Amino acid sequence: MKTWLITGTSSGFGRILTELLLDRGDRVAATLRRPDALDDLRATAGDRLWVATLDVTRPDDVRERVDEAFAHFGTVDVVVNNAGYGLFAAVEEASREQIQRVIDTNLLGSIDVIRAALPHLRAQGHGRILQVSSAGGQTTYPNFSYYHAAKWGIEGFCETVAAEVAPFGIGVTIVEPGATPTGFGTSMDTAPIMVEYDATPAGDTRRAIADGSFALDNDPEAIVRAMIASADGPDAPLRLPLGEDTYRDVRASYVKRLERLDASRETALSVVRA
Repeated sequence: MKTWLITGTSSGFGRILTELLLDRGDRVAATLRRPDALDDLRATAGDRLWVATLDVTRPDDVRERVDEAFAHFGTVDVVVNNAGYGLFAAVEEASREQIQRVIDTNLLGSIDVIRAALPHLRAQGHGRILQVSSAGGQTTYPNFSYYHAAKWGIEGFCETVAAEVAPFGIGVTIVEPGATPTGFGTSMDTAPIMVEYDATPAGDTRRAIADGSFALDNDPEAIVRAMIASADGPDAPLRLPLGEDTYRDVRASYVKRLERLDASRETALSVVRA
């Protein structure tokens, strides 16, 4: 039996993960913004489910809730950073407040959860951190610039953390799901549309989502089961790409970046002191 701390458990991956873990007999410290969203699970899980209200954009609350979760169960084997906020807008369309919320939730909120958990994980001498990112943590799509800014940022942070905490017996895995029908897309924030972007890739992406041609081919439960299997394994992979679209789009991004890097080799080496 493992003990898990999961943020953002009211819906989507967080909710499915909580359900599957409780079904197999694990213990879950679940945080969410709507405390009644897990009332149905409390009735059957009993003391294996601990629920607390948490807005990850409040750093003092993050540390308090993480401390409480470890104190309640005595140990936590896996910390899952899943809480997120989606913003769908061209770069000029979003408000400053929307941009701040993306960064506060998806980047700073995730960082705060990890920082709060690390002293406990170090003290117990083991643990896993699963950071939910997306294909958009390694590649990009029009209208998701601020989401990408946060996801690329948290991936760089986690890659560094993974190297720093490995000597303490702590593994870090960046989970990169592709487009999946979890309800996250329908709850994404939007901004007033600028007609100037209608005939651009941003407009094309907006129309594809509106008419349903933006494919959501991945199975959310299969993604969650892959996350659980990864945490159960003996080694923590740095990245866990999930979905044909993730593999295709991220691989294409890697190839293009390598081509551009190789094309700049002469310029790069030209600044080296003789």
